[in-house]
Amino acid sequence: MIVVTTKMENNPVNSAPHTKFTRMIPRNALSAVTTALDRQAAVGLIGPRQVGKTTLALEIADRRDALYLDLESSTDRAKLDNPNLFLGQFEDRLVVLDEIHRVPQLFRDLRGLIDRGRRRGRRTGRFLILGSASIDLLRQSAESLAGRIEFVRLNPLSVAEIQDEPMPVLSLWVRGGFPDSLLAATDSDSSAFRRNFIQTYLHRDITDLAGVRLPAETIERLWQMLAHSQGSPLNSSKLAGSLGVSSSTVTRYVALLVDLLLVRRLTPVRVNVGKRLTRTPKVYVRDSGLVHALLGIRDYNALAGHPVAGASWEGFVIENLLAVAPPGTRAGFYRTQAGAEIDLVLHLPGRTAPWAIEVKLGLAPKPSRGLHHARADLKPGRTFIVGAGDDRYAVAEGVEVIGLRELVGELGRWC
Repeated sequence: MIVVTTKMENNPVNSAPHTKFTRMIPRNALSAVTTALDRQAAVGLIGPRQVGKTTLALEIADRRDALYLDLESSTDRAKLDNPNLFLGQFEDRLVVLDEIHRVPQLFRDLRGLIDRGRRRGRRTGRFLILGSASIDLLRQSAESLAGRIEFVRLNPLSVAEIQDEPMPVLSLWVRGGFPDSLLAATDSDSSAFRRNFIQTYLHRDITDLAGVRLPAETIERLWQMLAHSQGSPLNSSKLAGSLGVSSSTVTRYVALLVDLLLVRRLTPVRVNVGKRLTRTPKVYVRDSGLVHALLGIRDYNALAGHPVAGASWEGFVIENLLAVAPPGTRAGFYRTQAGAEIDLVLHLPGRTAPWAIEVKLGLAPKPSRGLHHARADLKPGRTFIVGAGDDRYAVAEGVEVIGLRELVGELGRWC
């Protein structure tokens, strides 16, 4: 839960000019984490820096009288010089280990502590492990905590989490879902947060977490290029030529940004229709606010006239829909060499026919010829066009225009 007191400016995005108010935004991941703690010894809460992991963990810790250790603090790290001795004293309490990737060797000791606790009947709710990225956390846990840990991802704030808030969807789109950015008092403060966030990742986290050897300036240019080509098929050779590195280097560092939960690779749907299909994944910078910060877009007025606006909206819609998609959902896109295309194809668990979702930035979107051809190939159970408005209506046989809020709610009901 995030508790914030803030003032919203009077601009085209914000609908509450010069209004100061306090609000509490519950995180949807709260129930997932608490449920996981009730069935597993360790739970890994992973997500980018500043996404709200510590706030969520402290709320859980308060409810369960847990011990909280911040492993970025030298004082708390010193307590774990002998982890078996120190943590063994707290077998009957939940222990929260924040920023565990700073002490990766700790995973080996956690395995022994968990196994000893199991033999004494202490099988669940032992450790809540937080990491600012998935890269080291997943690698270390796979080696030492297999069968003892369950992972929950905390994404930036989504449309589903601001349904009851006095802010429009456009605010979330422009500023992105990192709490300090979305809830900043002014657009300038929001923009400054995102610029600082990017620099922190470039000069600290990417290097520390992944042992990156490329200069920070090169990684930043790659990140900016991905933002410029938001939602386009990954062209490693073209990016490599612009950066003066090899194609394999670009592929490796894009994979790194994916592991850090900053970039999404959306894979093409494979369908046996006897047509030439696009086989290259599309790439999105996951948070729309970071897209805009990387491109120097400070507010809605600047975004509205920018060439990336449509692609930015597409990525924003996709992230919000995937945030509420039920576990087991398979997501991809469909595109043929002849121009048939669907931006997002969702195979929902328990359903044979997929959902087809096209994204268009406009108040009265219409289906394209490519959408009709793609529907003939995929035969989806339902087809939606997500526009920027809130109206819902049929626009063609089997095709509905729908607002993002309503589609998020409909998809969320499948969970």
